[in-house]
Amino acid sequence: MDHMAEALSTTRYDGVLRMIQSRLADEVRTPFEIRLWGNRTYQFGKGEPAVKVLVKDRHGLAALGRMDELGICEAYMAGSLDIAGDMLGFVSLRGLLSDRHPLHSLWRRIAPFLIGRGQTDRQAIATHYDFSSEFYLKFMDPTRCYSHALFERDDEALETAQRRKLDFAIDACRLQPGDRVLDVGGGWGSFTEHAGRRGMQVTSLTISDQQERYVTDLIRRLQLPCRILNQDFLNYTAPVPYDAIVILGVMEHLPDYPSVLRQCQRLLKPGGRLYLDASAFREKYSKPTFVSRYIFPGDHSYFCLHEYLAAVAKSRMEVLAVHNDRHNYFLTCTAWAEKLETARDEIVSRWGEALYRRFRLYLWGSAHAFLTRGMDAYRVVLERW
Repeated sequence: MDHMAEALSTTRYDGVLRMIQSRLADEVRTPFEIRLWGNRTYQFGKGEPAVKVLVKDRHGLAALGRMDELGICEAYMAGSLDIAGDMLGFVSLRGLLSDRHPLHSLWRRIAPFLIGRGQTDRQAIATHYDFSSEFYLKFMDPTRCYSHALFERDDEALETAQRRKLDFAIDACRLQPGDRVLDVGGGWGSFTEHAGRRGMQVTSLTISDQQERYVTDLIRRLQLPCRILNQDFLNYTAPVPYDAIVILGVMEHLPDYPSVLRQCQRLLKPGGRLYLDASAFREKYSKPTFVSRYIFPGDHSYFCLHEYLAAVAKSRMEVLAVHNDRHNYFLTCTAWAEKLETARDEIVSRWGEALYRRFRLYLWGSAHAFLTRGMDAYRVVLERW
């Protein structure tokens, strides 16, 4: 690059960064720094920067210039931006950004009606869950429970807190050895193993091929009195009603609450109980475009407590308990994010830098949302009458 071209290029970069500085002058709460190639630096906010955004190329600079949350996430996943410093501090900057993508939002709402819910659900589940099971095991604890734990102390081990939550589900449903339990969206067999080791007969449902293979092998190895079926919950039938239904972190994939409750009524015996836990939001379909495009596609929605309870009021189900678990989910996501970072080198070597960065954004972003009351989380216990 000759001297004149370099001067013009530098002037253009300065213009972009100064424009961002002027737009954010009174809004920055977390001091941060943007560093261009050649070590040109620009500071935002007062005090020592907690976060450094390293711009690797013009695509990264353009993404910052648009101040669009999705574009910045995509630039980071592509390697055009790097992040150094406090990741909670970095994701806190999302409040300074726009996130308006109406066509994407519209499509994910109407796709189930145009394509069919069964097909869109399977595609969405495959997008998130059908990576190698070993990838998820790198950041989860040994229980393999992919929903929030129940902590007694902030510094408690995640595994201890997850086992407490699984025990809570069993106790809340008054389960005994020999009881029949339906585990909806069984994941990697966390509840199936925990209850099966106590002699409970668990039927685990999944529509993930990877999870079906993993849990099939788990049941065989441990000789559990359990089975797993690759079936959609809303289409599942059983000749004999169950003593309980457990739904761990799956209500986010079941947004049609009246249909879910009718199915629970059909599958539960009178006096049978339903336990669920879920991440939640006060507006059912409101979520960042990054999450709906790269983490949970389709019409996945956060659990909306008031809408769910309104549907319960019209059903043959009675509310026994509701627990606010927002802080528990913050601690859970933080533990997952820290384990992901510890396992970075192996994850990158086996599954690539882009997947690591995708989940790094997702887990730290979720932790921050729970920390700042941007999201909620609940445990709910119901009984069929």
